[in-house]
Amino acid sequence: MSIGLFSSEHTSRIIVPVLNFLFPGLDLSLVDMIHGLIRKAGHVIEYFILGILFFQAFRGNSVQKLDLRWAIYATICVVCYAVTDEFHQSFVSSRTASIIDVGIDSAGGALSQIAIMLRATIRRG
Repeated sequence: MSIGLFSSEHTSRIIVPVLNFLFPGLDLSLVDMIHGLIRKAGHVIEYFILGILFFQAFRGNSVQKLDLRWAIYATICVVCYAVTDEFHQSFVSSRTASIIDVGIDSAGGALSQIAIMLRATIRRG
C-alpha cells in the first residue's frame, strides 16, 4: 500500500466526500483530522495483520501453541518491513517517508503479538 494510489491525496477523494455526506457541515479541519486518523488506523490494522502472519510463519507446523521467540521474531520482522516500506515511499513522488509512520506500523505489529499472547493466556486459564 506504499504506492501513490494510497497517498493522502488519493484517499481523500474517497474518504472526505463520505465524511461530508455522513456529517454535513463538519468543519474542514475536523474532516482533515478524521481523514488522517483513518489513514493511521489503516497503518495499525495492516501491520497488525502482518504481525499475525509473521507469527504463524514462525510457528509453522509446531504442536506448541505459543513460544515467546515467535512473537519476538515476528515483531522484529514487522519493524524491518516498516522501515523498508518507508524507505520505498521516499522514492514515490506522491508519498512521504516518516519515522512516525514506522512507529505506528511497528505498534500495530506489537499489538498483534500482545493480542496473540493474551488470547493464548485466556484459553489456558
